[in-house]
Amino acid sequence: MTTMHPYLNFDGKAEEAFNFYKSVFGGEFTFFGKMGDMPDADKLSEEEKNRVMHVALPINEHTILMASDCVPSMGHVLKEGNNMYININAESREDADRLFNGLSAGGTIEMPMEDMFWGDYFGSFKDKFGVQWMVNFGSYK
Repeated sequence: MTTMHPYLNFDGKAEEAFNFYKSVFGGEFTFFGKMGDMPDADKLSEEEKNRVMHVALPINEHTILMASDCVPSMGHVLKEGNNMYININAESREDADRLFNGLSAGGTIEMPMEDMFWGDYFGSFKDKFGVQWMVNFGSYK
């Protein structure tokens, strides 16, 4: 089976974002490393050494949410945009509400959770870190 895992980039906020996501989804990080752990880290500023090199948070048996921070001295530039959403297929309406309310806290709601014309319970938002999410319960189980 082919699996896909969302990989997010942040500009120095990966640790904060993933602690937030962990508070909503639960579980433990299966990997968490800082830029300061890399070879040649002595070439980085103290601020860049504290940025996240890689973090992985299993969401379920098939999905791992992963991320890293950009490193400005290496030419990395974060560009937030609307070209990606993470779609979560919830187990129940209650689970959909829990995920929506938890992840959207401090963010901007695009569509509140509602019964949709196609028969599903659906909502979308941008979280406080600029990541766009869709929460769905229904036909995409």
